[in-house]
Amino acid sequence: MPDALRQFVETRREGFLQLGGLISLALLCYMVLVFGRFLVYWAGSRHAFRHSTPAAPGDPAAFQWHLMIPCRDEEAVVTQTLAGLRAAAPAAHLWVIDDDSDDATRALVLAAAERDERVHLVQRRRPHARIGKGAALNAAYREISAWLPPGTDRSRVVLGVVDADGQLDPGTLEQVCNDRAMGRPDTGAVQIGVRMRNAEDERPLPGRGRAANAAARALVRMQDVEFQANNAGMQLLRRRTGSVGLGGNGQFVRLTALDALTAEEGRDGRPWPERALLEDYESGLELRLAGWRLTHVTEADVSQEALVSWRRFLTQRTRWAQGNMQCLRYTGRVLRSRHYTAAGKAEVLYTFLQPVVCVLLVVLTPLSLAITGAGLALFPEETADFQLRYGPWMVLAFVLATLPMVFWGPAYRRLVHPDRSRAAGLLWGVLVWLYAYHLFVVAARAAVRLLLGRNGWAKTRRNAEKVALGAPTALES
Repeated sequence: MPDALRQFVETRREGFLQLGGLISLALLCYMVLVFGRFLVYWAGSRHAFRHSTPAAPGDPAAFQWHLMIPCRDEEAVVTQTLAGLRAAAPAAHLWVIDDDSDDATRALVLAAAERDERVHLVQRRRPHARIGKGAALNAAYREISAWLPPGTDRSRVVLGVVDADGQLDPGTLEQVCNDRAMGRPDTGAVQIGVRMRNAEDERPLPGRGRAANAAARALVRMQDVEFQANNAGMQLLRRRTGSVGLGGNGQFVRLTALDALTAEEGRDGRPWPERALLEDYESGLELRLAGWRLTHVTEADVSQEALVSWRRFLTQRTRWAQGNMQCLRYTGRVLRSRHYTAAGKAEVLYTFLQPVVCVLLVVLTPLSLAITGAGLALFPEETADFQLRYGPWMVLAFVLATLPMVFWGPAYRRLVHPDRSRAAGLLWGVLVWLYAYHLFVVAARAAVRLLLGRNGWAKTRRNAEKVALGAPTALES
C-alpha cells in the first residue's frame, strides 16, 4: 500500500471501522426482520393448510356458466381443450377469444362451433389485439353481456377463465357454487386450485440426456409442489384474512361484480386491467376494494402445463415479480379501504413488498461482502474479529431463510402422493427450499426491467409436448 494511502487510512481507521460495522449490523438486522416476517406468514399458511375442511358441493344448475379461453396461436391444444371443458362442464358456454392468431386457431374454433352451439368465437384483430390478456377478457365480457337475453338475472351468471391448455376437474362447477363460494350472494369471485398436468412425465425433454431430463423433472415437480401445497396454504391463509388473490387460470367471477367495476368512471366495458402484467391479481384487488368477497376453493383444480425450461421459467417469474411491483400503487387504497381487515391489509402488504424485500437483500449482501473484503485488506485484525462475532449469524440467517419451505414437501406427499415414501416427501421439501431462492434472481431482474421502463412481454412459449394434432404447442412471437 502506498505511504500516502496508508496514512490516509490510518487517520480514518475508526470511522471506516464504524461505517463497516454499522452497515453489516444493519444488514443482519434487516435479514432477521425479513426472515421473521416470512416465518409468521409461513406459520399462518401452514396452519390454514393443515386445518382446512372440505365444503359440500352446490347445485351448478342454479347458475349460468360461461368459460372464457384466451387463445393466441393455440391450434395444437384448442380442440383438445374444448373437448375437455365440454366433458367437465356439459352445460357451460365456451367463449374462445382468438387474439389475432397466425395459425389455424380460428378455423378450429369455428369447426367446433358448428358441432356445438355452446361454443362461441370472440375474434380480435390488430391493432386492438395482442395488447394483453386483460384486453382479451374485456372483449369477451362485452360480447357475453350483449349476448345475454334481456331480463337475465346477472347475479346468477358466472364467468370463468381457463388457459388455452387448461382442463377442469370433474365436479369443478359444483364446488365453485358451494355454500362457501358462489352460494353466498356477497361472493364476487372464486379461485380454484392449480396442478401441473405433466408432473409425472419421466422424459420432459425428449432427445436430451439424463442430466437435462433430471433437472427438468425437478423443475416440474417443484412447480407442482408450489401450487398444490405452498400456494394452496397461502390462499387458505388469505381466505381467513379476506385477501384471496385471483390467478390467470381457474378464476370464476360473478357477472354483477364485473358490472360493478365497469360502472366506475373511465372503465366502461373494461373490468380487467388492460396494461397490467398481473391483470388477474389486480382484478381481485379491484373487486375486494369494491366490497366484494373473494374466496379460494381447494376441492377442485384446474390443470396446466408446468414449464420444463429454466430460461422460460425465469422469464415467466420475472414478469410475475414485475407485475407484483406494479401493484404497489394500490397500497394507499388498500390501507384506506374499509373492506380489508387489519390482517388482510398486512397480508396484501406482505405480497406487495415480497419482491422489493428480495431486491434489497440482493443489493445489500454484495455491499456487505465488499466492505468486509476492504476491511480485511485495510484492517485485517479488527475486521476478522467482527466477522467471527457476527458473520456466522448472517450466514446462518441466509441459509435458514427459507428452510421452513421443506415442510411443503411432506405436506404435498400426504395430499397428492400418499403412495410415495416419506423419504421422497423429504427430498421434495429440500428441493423446494433450494427452489425458493429463485425469488431473489427474478426480483432483481424485475427491478432492472422496471428501472429501464421495459413493460412489454412476448407470449411465453409452451413446452413442445405432443397432443392430439401431433404438433408442438404455441410458440413465442
